[in-house]
Amino acid sequence: MENAVGQEMHQQDEDTQKDKFLTFLLGKEFYGIEIRHVTEIIGIQPITEVPELPEYVRGIINLRGKIIPVIDVRLRFKKPFKEYNDRTCVIVIDIDDLSAGLIVDSVSEVIVIPESDIVPPPELNKTGNRFIKGIGKVDNDVKMLLDCEKLLNENDVEMLINFNN
Repeated sequence: MENAVGQEMHQQDEDTQKDKFLTFLLGKEFYGIEIRHVTEIIGIQPITEVPELPEYVRGIINLRGKIIPVIDVRLRFKKPFKEYNDRTCVIVIDIDDLSAGLIVDSVSEVIVIPESDIVPPPELNKTGNRFIKGIGKVDNDVKMLLDCEKLLNENDVEMLINFNN
């Protein structure tokens, strides 16, 4: 009986997060990630560089005793580096028990985008859209919805497992 109640509560948690996306800015572009992956949003922190990591992995931060690797989403998308400022945020995400920080220019808001307002990304080329799960239509704007799992490639996941253990 307790297990059924636990499952029902978990189901309700998922329902309250369904269709909700945290939106953020990179330059003038709006992006969104599913709120269920987001654990918290923090200001930019001192980052300890780690040798021999890809350029977009800026290093690691100590978040209340937990070591978390941080990825500059701008660099991940091959955009030019932008100096961090007071609007720069780190979105801490959890994917399959792995934690990572995503550095973004600024966080916007949590919005609801129903599945019916999400279209697949255009097939421009095989690699160009690998991070984009869909395009959300919000009034007259579009939000590129990211696939958190694809932001990290297999090598990144291996590296994260080492940091998260």
